[in-house]
Amino acid sequence: MHLPPRLRTKATTATAATALNLPKRTFLWKGPTRDTHRINYVAAGCGEPLILVHGFGANSGHYRRSIEVLSKKYKVYAIDLLGFGASDKAQVDYTMELWRDLITDFHAEFVQVPAVLIGNSIGSLAALMVAAKSPQSVKGLVLINCCGAMNSKGVINDWRIYLLYPLLLLIDFLFKSPLAAYLFNKYRTPENIRGILKQVYRNQDAVDDELVEMLYRPSCDQGALGVFVSVLTGPPGPRPWDVTQQVRAPMLVLWGDKDTFVPLDSPVGKFFSGLPDTRGDTAFQLLDDVGHCPMDDRPDQVHAALLPWLASVYAGGGVCEADALAAQLSQS
Repeated sequence: MHLPPRLRTKATTATAATALNLPKRTFLWKGPTRDTHRINYVAAGCGEPLILVHGFGANSGHYRRSIEVLSKKYKVYAIDLLGFGASDKAQVDYTMELWRDLITDFHAEFVQVPAVLIGNSIGSLAALMVAAKSPQSVKGLVLINCCGAMNSKGVINDWRIYLLYPLLLLIDFLFKSPLAAYLFNKYRTPENIRGILKQVYRNQDAVDDELVEMLYRPSCDQGALGVFVSVLTGPPGPRPWDVTQQVRAPMLVLWGDKDTFVPLDSPVGKFFSGLPDTRGDTAFQLLDDVGHCPMDDRPDQVHAALLPWLASVYAGGGVCEADALAAQLSQS
């Protein structure tokens, strides 16, 4: 029985264990400077493909509560964006377009058929940009609390940003000064990371030692400071409403109602919550008592909305090799 590549499992030698207890894999990516960068990713399951993209300062482990669930029916890839997680901390100019091209090239290398892209925060915006530039690669989009830009420079028409704008200018100045290393080392401690997470998450039990360590450890890598400075002080990238006009794929938007980073009543939140009224094949689901990272904060709510939507997008699609073999044996 012949099965397409996306439906087969593929053994890979593990070089290290990840927080997900999955083999660590490496994609050697030639970036825009043609330098080769080591990109970490994990893969699990078999079936139709999903690519998971994390947000700022996070990594593939942020989907620790979703990969096991999703990989029961789908081939799941979760990538560490360049500069984050176990991927190289390359000293380059970080932009949304850089990550868009990384995801596009990763898809071309490993997936090669239309996939559903699932992103959180800046990962959502990067996924949206991939769908706009390479529509043939995208079967559907799941945007989880999508951000409005790579950094606060791109957030406009929000009274909260106007109030904080002088402070944001000061932060931008300080991170371009010799004080950057001092500030970075002061605020990246496990204690501070835990404190920030407890403000971001509504489910305090989800803020465990594994999560804190998962976010802290990459910040100790050589070059992490340069990445942090480049992301916070670089160009904000395109606005989501401009990119969305170029996207034709079906879209599921999930939003935590207690998000303090991108509140529902912000310009970005209002745009996405109203999107089903102006765009076909779009669903919006508000998640109850959830913050900016729903897939780790209250994953059951995410899965309750996500799994039926995926089933509809991939209706009539392939099954994984294990299921196909089981069905074949049951008929013999």
